[in-house]
Amino acid sequence: MSGPLLILDTATLYYRAFYALPQKMMAPDDSPHNAVRGFLSMLTKLIVIHQPSGLVAAWDNDWRPQWRVELLPSYKTHRVESDQGGEGAPDTLLPQIEAIAEILDAFGIARAGIDGFEADDVIASVAEQIGVRCLVATSDRDLIQVVNERVSLLLQVSGGVERWPILDPVAIEAKYGVSPADYLAMAALRGDPSDGLAGIAGIGDKTACALINEFGSLDSLIGAAAAETCAKPLTPLLAQRITAGAPYLESALAVITAEKRLPIHQWSVDIPYEPVDPHGLEALAARWGVEKYVTELLQAALG
Repeated sequence: MSGPLLILDTATLYYRAFYALPQKMMAPDDSPHNAVRGFLSMLTKLIVIHQPSGLVAAWDNDWRPQWRVELLPSYKTHRVESDQGGEGAPDTLLPQIEAIAEILDAFGIARAGIDGFEADDVIASVAEQIGVRCLVATSDRDLIQVVNERVSLLLQVSGGVERWPILDPVAIEAKYGVSPADYLAMAALRGDPSDGLAGIAGIGDKTACALINEFGSLDSLIGAAAAETCAKPLTPLLAQRITAGAPYLESALAVITAEKRLPIHQWSVDIPYEPVDPHGLEALAARWGVEKYVTELLQAALG
């Protein structure tokens, strides 16, 4: 295959499958297999459509690292006791996540995770260091930060895989009003409830874009807000709020900036010519009642 390296934000895919498909889809032992089935189906379609030259499944070894919580205690707080990830994942999803991990391992697809870091950090590190054209499949807009002339985002939207748009730097700027490099600054300013970012009161998308485009960075904006004479388009009230919120802005930006220096040499991004554990893969497919989906994935990936 001659396409890009396909990097999966794996959790966004299996959560999408879990909530999109009914839990009445059952394995032979009457346990739900909707997430496993949906994940395999989406992965097969992604391979067929994009013909990747390589594949890596980024994994959340730690979905809420302590070092990020220390910087910003509100980081993902609402997810801890909800069904949106990690510790609060639904009971019927947890075994399926483990099954997906085991299937990927038996297949031989790189499942890349590092303790103390999130999938975003793995994705950013692979995209930064691998040196080839990359396509990142995710629903997480924070990963706009990795987009450049070599790295594009395959953004999960409503509808099937075929409808997911590919966003390059030009498309990012047209859609969000800022360059990929400036997206995180905008996100910190306007806030992001999904990550527990409060934002600055009175600043929405349009104002955040205007401020970042005018001042170029959060540091410059904070400096302008602290000056005795406000520079347009700042108003005295907005300048006061930004100055008061400066510690939050600095912490928020550090928290949502993905680490790009993780060691990636430990993972092979090549698609294997055959499963590394064919008997194990066969047993997993039978255990979860997804033989058809495993076979289709094998045919798509291995030709």
